[in-house]
Amino acid sequence: MSEATVDATVDSSRRTWLITSCAMGGVGAAAVAVPFVSSFQPSERAKAAGAAIEVDISTLQPGEKRVVEWRGKPVWIMRRTPEQLAALEKQEDQLADPNSDRKTYPTPEYAKNRHRSIKPEVLVAVGICTHLGCSPGDKFTPGPQPSLPDDWQGGFLCACHGSTFDVAGRVFKNKPAPDNLEVPPHYYLSDTTLLVGEEKKA
Repeated sequence: MSEATVDATVDSSRRTWLITSCAMGGVGAAAVAVPFVSSFQPSERAKAAGAAIEVDISTLQPGEKRVVEWRGKPVWIMRRTPEQLAALEKQEDQLADPNSDRKTYPTPEYAKNRHRSIKPEVLVAVGICTHLGCSPGDKFTPGPQPSLPDDWQGGFLCACHGSTFDVAGRVFKNKPAPDNLEVPPHYYLSDTTLLVGEEKKA
C-alpha cells in the first residue's frame, strides 16, 4: 500500500469522524435548546389566567352577588334590585366621579352611564379598591351603620381605609380611593351568559 493511499484512508476516516461529531453535537445542541426555548412560552396556567371567562348568570337572583376570578383579580357580578337601581340617582352629588370620566381606570364606553353596565340590573366590576388594593365588603342594607353616613343607600365599604362606593362601584367624595372601581372588558354571549375579559368585536 502506497503512502498516498494510507493518507487518503486516514483523511477519509477523519472526515467521517468530524461529520459524525458535528452531527451529534448538533443533535445535542437541539436537545438542550428545545426545552430552553420552550421555557420562554407561557404555561397553560398562565394562558388560562389571562383568558376571557364565560359566566352563566341565569341563576343570579336580585340582590345577589357572585365572585369569579379573571387575571388573578376578583370580578363581582351582581344583579341589582329595582330599589338599588333607583338609589343610584339619590347620591350623585356626593360622588367623586359620577360620570366615570377619570382616566386612571378608564371605563369602557358601554359602561359610561349611571349604572356603569351594559344591562342596568347587572353590575360587572373588579372588586379591588382603587386606593391600595383591598377588597371592599358588601354593605347593601340602607340606613345608618358604623363607618357609613346616615343617608347610606347601600353599596360597598373598604374596611382598610374607609373608602365607600355605591352599588355601581362609584367612589364617594373625600375618600382615600382616587377612582371608581374598574369595569373589566365584557359583553353578553346570550341573555344569560357573560364573557368577562373581552370586548365585543365590531
